[in-house]
Amino acid sequence: MWISLALTSAFCLGIYDVMKKLSVRGNNVPVVLMLTTVFSLLLMLPFIIAGASKGNFGFCNSAQAHALVLLKAIIVLGSWLMGYFAIKHLPLTVQGPINASRPVMVLVGAMIIFGERLNALQWAGLLLGFASLFFISRIGAKEGSGQGGKWVWLSVGAAALGAVSALYDKFLLRRYTPVDVQSWFAFYQCVIMIALVLLLRSTGRSESVKFRWRWTIPLISLFLTGADALYFYVLSNEEALVSVVSMLRRGSVVVPFFYGMIVLRERNIGAKAMDLMLLMISLGLLVAGSA
Repeated sequence: MWISLALTSAFCLGIYDVMKKLSVRGNNVPVVLMLTTVFSLLLMLPFIIAGASKGNFGFCNSAQAHALVLLKAIIVLGSWLMGYFAIKHLPLTVQGPINASRPVMVLVGAMIIFGERLNALQWAGLLLGFASLFFISRIGAKEGSGQGGKWVWLSVGAAALGAVSALYDKFLLRRYTPVDVQSWFAFYQCVIMIALVLLLRSTGRSESVKFRWRWTIPLISLFLTGADALYFYVLSNEEALVSVVSMLRRGSVVVPFFYGMIVLRERNIGAKAMDLMLLMISLGLLVAGSA
């Protein structure tokens, strides 16, 4: 059951990536991201109100709990800002595989932070994962809008911060309920993004690109919130393996890859497909080694 829910979460993440691409293309990235956080907060607001009605605001009035979730919001927004700019300038068939390399980075982080040891299959998957990331970065550098791979490195940075967030989730979910974490995370990221956009505009450093409303913007929030809700629900299942769930969710790369190939008609599909296959083998080895 939990595997099917994890796969459904992965599908929602894939649609989320496509909606991001359609929303930020030729658009003002900070404003798009701010509106995404606003819609995400609206989706989670009933849970915040429900907690407030009980008089505990979801965290039993714990300042420490709110500070920890605020830190998560800062980490994720850093990842999103880099990721939104990267997906604006990179083909989906490049950005998707880079983003899908997160489990490899999570595994490295688990080794460093939690002292986890890898078996032979996991080492093989780890090495293949980094090889895949190297090959797709070479392809991306050629297609990065003449910026010498600038957007590729932003995408890698977004994936790295996303991996940090995944490791931090393991810490948070040992202490607080998934609904509390997701709802207050939505609140804090919305507050931060509104403040950031207002600051950029007041200092004249806002992106020169004019904002254009697109109906895909609220769909970003809808599919992301659905994917995260399924993800947190799966993690609450004692039988679910966190490492396997994280890797299954990275299968979301298939959705934007085929959208970029079929609908957007992006270039160098053969080379990218080979790299994607290498990445899928890497994730398969990691799943097998973690089972």
